[in-house]
Amino acid sequence: MKNIVKEYTNGEVTIVWKPSLCTHASFCWRELPEVFDPKKRPWVNAKGVGTERIIQQVKRCPSGALTHYMNDKKNEDMEETKNCSCGSAEVIHNGPLVIKSCICVTQEGKKDEEHPQGTAFCRCGHSKNQPYCDGSHMQHPFENK
Repeated sequence: MKNIVKEYTNGEVTIVWKPSLCTHASFCWRELPEVFDPKKRPWVNAKGVGTERIIQQVKRCPSGALTHYMNDKKNEDMEETKNCSCGSAEVIHNGPLVIKSCICVTQEGKKDEEHPQGTAFCRCGHSKNQPYCDGSHMQHPFENK
């Protein structure tokens, strides 16, 4: 899956998918199944809903595997995504810790790859891709304390 980049468009907006960044947190297909369906090929149907709804959902991707650009402003949008700025984190109720900014993760003294759009960290303890969320909390529910 190295450096694969797939693009899906509805003519107005283009969804960019980088599978190597995906942590399988499942926000996309759980929250917008009209567009994202991992059981179908291609798994992205950019014509499934309106442009604004697609943009809202893509922005919720915790890993940065999904991004977008407006077709009439491609160069401007792509330049905007290169700049990391002051970030934020969101604790998803009974779900992952989502970092919403550029972050580099170090594990056991070794630098992991950079996550330019952020990532989602597992809080349930069941992810097979620790420390990242892979959506296992859906099969192993837990409650925030």
